[in-house]
Amino acid sequence: MAAQRVRLPMLRCSWVTQCFIHWPYPPETVRRLLPHGLEVDECAGAAWVSLTPFVMADLRPHPLPAVPGLPRFPETNLRTYVRRPGGRRGLWFFSLDVTNPLMPAAQAVGVPYRLARLHVAQEGDRLEYTGTRRRADVSYRLAVRCGERITQPTDLDIWLTSRWRAYTRRLGTLWEVPVEHEPWPLAGAAIESLAENLRDAAGLPPCEAEPLVHYSPGVRDVRLGFARPAR
Repeated sequence: MAAQRVRLPMLRCSWVTQCFIHWPYPPETVRRLLPHGLEVDECAGAAWVSLTPFVMADLRPHPLPAVPGLPRFPETNLRTYVRRPGGRRGLWFFSLDVTNPLMPAAQAVGVPYRLARLHVAQEGDRLEYTGTRRRADVSYRLAVRCGERITQPTDLDIWLTSRWRAYTRRLGTLWEVPVEHEPWPLAGAAIESLAENLRDAAGLPPCEAEPLVHYSPGVRDVRLGFARPAR
């Protein structure tokens, strides 16, 4: 469950049709890309970097209810796992590619949104995600085959998917955004094809290790809190 309740959310939404591609990296490789005030959060002796394409649904300001016709649009994130000195865990986003032209307004608090052309297609248990960033030679194409539901997630499965705050940095200040939602329902998945240069654009080298892959149909009633300076 979430590490904290978001009692007064700014936004509510659903994250659906989500894929997780997780690569293990040497901690020092990721550490050099983090801002002052954040440390690498390690698991199984590695830092982890995840590519997470999904569909944003039912996005609306709190307290409006979800109703038919609310926006649905793809988003693709490249992230890593961090902690504050003292132990508060969260996510650091190298990039967030999105089709909605309103989302880049979040750059005001350092969220690295970039406009892109994104597409998600599903046929049976096969999913294909594609994206091309506008005004940049950055793109990806991913096809996965979904597997069986994971009824007993491992500690690593939970560690990689249960994060309850995101960190950003703007004008020398570290900000955090609290998040609350139900636990991810997870399934295994296998990559059929993957070509991407998002990691290269973020300053990450290739990773020779095979990635860990998850699929989730999604979580509903995601509650996003107000950004606040990290203390």
